[in-house]
Amino acid sequence: MKIATFNINGIKARAEALPAWLDQAQPDVVVLQEIKSVDDAFPREPLEQRGYHVESHGQKGFNGVAILSKLPLSDIRRGLPGDDADEQSRWIEATVECPRPIRVCGLYLPNGNPAPGPKFDYKLAWMARLERHAAAFLNGEVPVVMAGDYNVIPDPIDAARPEAWVTDALFLPESRAAFRRIVNLGYTDAIRTRNSGAGIYTFWDYQAGAWERNNGIRIDHLLLSPQAADRLTGTGIDKAVRGLEKPSDHVPVWITLD
Repeated sequence: MKIATFNINGIKARAEALPAWLDQAQPDVVVLQEIKSVDDAFPREPLEQRGYHVESHGQKGFNGVAILSKLPLSDIRRGLPGDDADEQSRWIEATVECPRPIRVCGLYLPNGNPAPGPKFDYKLAWMARLERHAAAFLNGEVPVVMAGDYNVIPDPIDAARPEAWVTDALFLPESRAAFRRIVNLGYTDAIRTRNSGAGIYTFWDYQAGAWERNNGIRIDHLLLSPQAADRLTGTGIDKAVRGLEKPSDHVPVWITLD
């Protein structure tokens, strides 16, 4: 089974790029971030024509997440537990029904800039809620994959120029520590299981020639519960997608499970 995460930075802006990537990569399950669309306006038909079940948790103009799956989905939940007043569409989860079911969670973690400030406080509070929810998952026996745009650069090796990010919310010690606490519950950072070296990036800014200079950062992650990590057979980053026409500033990141 191939499970991917892709921050598409606007479902309508990627109306041609997303189907083209799906046709080429053939993922079984995809979580999308920054769909920037309300649910009623989400363009489901091109995806359903390709055999995907589509579930979205949208928001007008920004944020928004979705799950696409060639396998049936059940127990679909929208919104990260822990704050009923949170109106931002940043979390969706569902069980992928197959002989060995998997709980797949798609997330778009807050950016947090400018920091310090209310947006950074919201980011850290959201990550604390995520930590509690991630811990609760470990009490079950179903494999869990938490995939998405975490807006966290975990380590200096995850940035081409880490010195440029020292005051940014993505790289501040508090953000990195919160991410590490989640991993240390017992989760596996899937990409790093297969490549521990430098130069592994998932995002290149549109500005200042970041793509041409390979000035990237790694902020899109798939965290696996122990039951999912035991089934991991491969990982990948579809870097070439960033160089195509009208790309997102992120690229797809994927794993395969047996």
